Amino acid sequence: PRVELAWAMKAHQHAQVYFNLISSVDPKFLNLTKVDDQIYGEFRKTFRDLKIDVLDPEELKSEPAKEKWRPFCLRFEGVVEDFNYGTLLRLDCRKDYTEENTIFGE
Repeated sequence: PRVELAWAMKAHQHAQVYFNLISSVDPKFLNLTKVDDQIYGEFRKTFRDLKIDVLDPEELKSEPAKEKWRPFCLRFEGVVEDFNYGTLLRLDCRKDYTEENTIFGE
């Protein structure tokens, strides 16, 4: 529980920084890592049909989904710092980070 709380706090801090960035800069001109294009390309290969504007928590947290997410994340070990940390995700990209619109993905 204490480790999960620390991860959640770090994820919240990252979410605040990220949200400030995407709110002030057109995201098509924003690179968060040197390998953003590679990550996105791999993401789309792995999750071809995943709807990303409005997320379904079951598509992210089900056992079949976890079997796809783990190998996807492991591809970036040593490439992206904190590649295996959980993250806060907005369920609906048009809305802010609120308790109702946010889930913790790990």
